[in-house]
Amino acid sequence: MPNYDTHVLSGIISYPIAVLMGELLRVYAKLPIELTTIALVLGYAFYVLGSDLPDMDHPDALIHRGTKPIVSVAVGSAVFIWMEGWMNLNPSWLNPVAAWVAGALGGLVSWYLFTWLMPKHRGIVHSLLFAGIYGLLAFLLVEYGLKMSTGEGLFVGMSAFLGYTLHLLLDGELSLL
Repeated sequence: MPNYDTHVLSGIISYPIAVLMGELLRVYAKLPIELTTIALVLGYAFYVLGSDLPDMDHPDALIHRGTKPIVSVAVGSAVFIWMEGWMNLNPSWLNPVAAWVAGALGGLVSWYLFTWLMPKHRGIVHSLLFAGIYGLLAFLLVEYGLKMSTGEGLFVGMSAFLGYTLHLLLDGELSLL
């Protein structure tokens, strides 16, 4: 099976294929894909990340060790943002501190839940279903999180899906679930 370097370097070198697909879909299928500079750069990042992301279910994989803190920070930040609206302490300067205490606890819990909830290696995470979920999350982040256009989101989401699928193809394990 390919290793980390093979997966990531394959993602780095094959990204022009995703750009070609985006252009062909835009020009000939008339899809509202927008290949702006920022969409191309974000597409590259999501594509290359996706080229190794299926191995996040392996506890010894570098991507697992990298994904775990990112998930923890994302969960902790989301808890902070949610709690910030609920805080009404006196003095008011305690509000962000208390919200970050809750956020830090959320991050800590997610740290341990990440590995505990992760399925066995080469399980459902190594599937086209998860490639689709990854592509959808990239699209939603670009369109709603970064407030970019739908066309840019479509391209980044497609790139994320294709990078993830590249990993599955290199492993020779292309399954729906």
